[in-house]
Amino acid sequence: MSDFVHDGWSFYIAIITVVSLLACGVFLKALSTQKLARGEQAGTTGHTWDGLQELNNPMPRWWMWLFYITIVFSFAYLILYPGLGSYAGYLGWSSQGQYKGEQQQAAEVYGPVIDRFLKQDVLVVAANPEAREIGQRLFLNYCAQCHGSDAGGSRGYPSLRDADWLYGGTTDAIRSTILNGRNGVMPPLGAALGGSDEVRDVVHHVLALAGRTHDGLRAQRGKAKFATTCVACHGADGKGNQQIGAPNLSDDIWLHGGTEAAITESIVKGRMNQMPGHKDFLDEGKIHLLTAYVLGISGRVKP
Repeated sequence: MSDFVHDGWSFYIAIITVVSLLACGVFLKALSTQKLARGEQAGTTGHTWDGLQELNNPMPRWWMWLFYITIVFSFAYLILYPGLGSYAGYLGWSSQGQYKGEQQQAAEVYGPVIDRFLKQDVLVVAANPEAREIGQRLFLNYCAQCHGSDAGGSRGYPSLRDADWLYGGTTDAIRSTILNGRNGVMPPLGAALGGSDEVRDVVHHVLALAGRTHDGLRAQRGKAKFATTCVACHGADGKGNQQIGAPNLSDDIWLHGGTEAAITESIVKGRMNQMPGHKDFLDEGKIHLLTAYVLGISGRVKP
């Protein structure tokens, strides 16, 4: 792969681009020199389809000059903007530079407003209607792709509107989640439990913990297996462990579904969930507002 980042490729791309544009001009010139005398009929190309003959007419002059203009425009563009290998263009424009410039402009306009909220306690910010509106816009930009525009989540993506928290719903826990992200891993345990029949027993014990319809005999047998295999993360009572993100199995709130089939799949195949950290592209003020917004939509803080 190192060959493809060599400086020689830049020259190669630049040469191919320039030669292609010049070739277009030469080709156009070669095809536009033919002229018909007054009254002369154009010959055919020999191609006939469904009774229609393709004539060898010269190109219209207006079309030819439009093509020449596009070639000139292409050369002007390549001089001013990047497009010839590593050449940055006379104007020095780049999408990254434009993005940073827009970010700087936005910081100058909205920075004072965000800084004002940054100086306030997060619970005060969560109750402020103006801050909630700003937080909602940030949420729609950065969080709605996974958690939904209403923060209701979907399968594999937790709802932020209830009181169920994998890693805790304190201010510090929410802020840490937004800043650093989370990596949730449940290993596949089908083989460790002994087989499909034992897995089904544990599934029915989990259904019993959640208050769902279950087979009492299987749930009783599964309880012993649960105690030796699952308690390390979920606890003896199945209430989970927020320190490691192990979900509560007794509240009937499910990240990947609470049916017998879904629970079986979780046990046999395991689960892996990742939330990316946002500290590299969100500043402290935006993190503060997002933390306050999540606290607000969870129902813990009323405006």
